[in-house]
Amino acid sequence: MALKLELLKSSPYFSGLSSIELEAISRLVFEKSYGQGVVIVLEGEVAEALYFVASGAVKVFKTSVDGKEQTLAVIRPQETFNEVPVFDGDVNPASAQAMTPVTLYGIRRSDIENILRSYPYVAINVIKVMAGRLRHLVALVEDLSFRHVIGRVARILLEYTADGASPGPRLTQRDMAAMAGTAREVVSRSLKTLEKDGFIKMDRHRIIIKDREALNNIVSPLFETKVTDG
Repeated sequence: MALKLELLKSSPYFSGLSSIELEAISRLVFEKSYGQGVVIVLEGEVAEALYFVASGAVKVFKTSVDGKEQTLAVIRPQETFNEVPVFDGDVNPASAQAMTPVTLYGIRRSDIENILRSYPYVAINVIKVMAGRLRHLVALVEDLSFRHVIGRVARILLEYTADGASPGPRLTQRDMAAMAGTAREVVSRSLKTLEKDGFIKMDRHRIIIKDREALNNIVSPLFETKVTDG
């Protein structure tokens, strides 16, 4: 109960609620665990619940008819996924898979509806969170449409790799390719270029950022204009 309560307190969905209100909501929370590689949510199926990641990491992705995968987001502890179908009542728009062993807390869709009716603050928070999700998707479209591949790779490194250690799941080059919307070989060449330029260091299966400012410059619109304009 204590862990569930702490997770609710840290969630932007329940910001502004009192301890008594959070305790009432925590009684609606259930727990599930999944092994690495297990599909938690399948695209096209009816949504059952909103999920909070307690430990581990989950990737949310779309799959094309020919099997090509596009990763939309990597969900880490204290973050949530599967909101859209829970709130609009439609089927899951994407799949979700455990990247590592994960522990999830969930709130069923029927309980979410009751929470929204009982706690107006939550409804306001939902609008803010969904606006953030929309901004993320707009940024993803911008990445895939306008940013050079090496810029996409640099952005992924900045988000998921710390100086000297990774704070989240260890991303393979295949994972990065699915996030960048390109082929694994293209990611490999991009990483080699960044290493040659002294921006990162490849240490076996670990990537260490050596020059964070340089990576930020690669991601910036000014750099992209220079690259595309020659």
